[in-house]
Amino acid sequence: MTAFRVGLSADFTRADGKSTFPSYDLSPLGAEGVELVELPRTALLAPGHVAGFDAIVLLGERMAASSFPGDGRLALIARMGVGFDTVDTEACTANDVALTITPEAVRRPMATTQVCFILALAHNLMAKDRIARTGALGWPARLDFHGTGLVGRTVGSVGIGNIGSEMFRLLKAFDVRMIAHDPYVDPARFAELGVEPVALEAVFEQSDFVTFNCPLNDETRGIGSAALIARMKPTAYLVNTSRGPVVNQKALHHALVEQRIAGAAIDVFDPEPPAAGDPILQLDSVIAAPHSLGWTDQMFATMGEVNRSAIADVKAGRVPANVVNRAVLERAGFAAKLAAYGTR
Repeated sequence: MTAFRVGLSADFTRADGKSTFPSYDLSPLGAEGVELVELPRTALLAPGHVAGFDAIVLLGERMAASSFPGDGRLALIARMGVGFDTVDTEACTANDVALTITPEAVRRPMATTQVCFILALAHNLMAKDRIARTGALGWPARLDFHGTGLVGRTVGSVGIGNIGSEMFRLLKAFDVRMIAHDPYVDPARFAELGVEPVALEAVFEQSDFVTFNCPLNDETRGIGSAALIARMKPTAYLVNTSRGPVVNQKALHHALVEQRIAGAAIDVFDPEPPAAGDPILQLDSVIAAPHSLGWTDQMFATMGEVNRSAIADVKAGRVPANVVNRAVLERAGFAAKLAAYGTR
């Protein structure tokens, strides 16, 4: 019997050979007859990289339409995290491949990342960290960096999905006003969370902290536009942990330089990674992280559990959870793949 072969992102192994994510564990699959093989280290996967695998687990690699091999064996792409803009979903469906994500793993870590950024901005954490290191001569500067109290302030979100909902649940403890724009969410969710639904423009106009909780797609690319950033209060902050291209980064930089907004915290960039000399990284009003602030041991442990479950389900001929391209479930080719696995 041919082994069920799973290709693993090269990102799992560091240059020194150590595990990048020690808490991410797929080893229990070995006892179930699954062969785990590391994929080549490349930005864009080619057909030769993917041929001969039943499933692949991806982190940073791109999977384009041209990446799918002609052997027709691949049945599952298990994407770590919830962003899937690096994978051609239509090509997945056309090739009878299910694409899954791990929303359970990122909901709390990414929500706490946003709260971390909001608190750091509100308390001028970075400026005070710099002052604390200057000694007696520098300490008087602390008088110039009073923080912003959160009680009664407004936190707004572009999008209120899995992570956005969790962010608002956590923010209730801070007695903030909560608003969001998301035309695709049931009004009942807004009511359940105590979040006021508003127009997109209102999120930028009314919020003291504008956050982004939307996926990157054709509709959301550049949704944080120059025109909307211009509507923000001069005392307001922008927080982006979604994807870099949802915000017009040049417009954000101009607004910060001209002090039309108070500051920003960004875990994602456009392009990514940014150049070391990127102008936005030179500003003291910006807190930056390298698209990893939400990475925790618990996040990757849960990712491992979710991906293991998806792989085990497909191997057993079952439909996995968290399928992004739901249309594939109606395709005879995908059903035939599952049936073949189920009879092994």
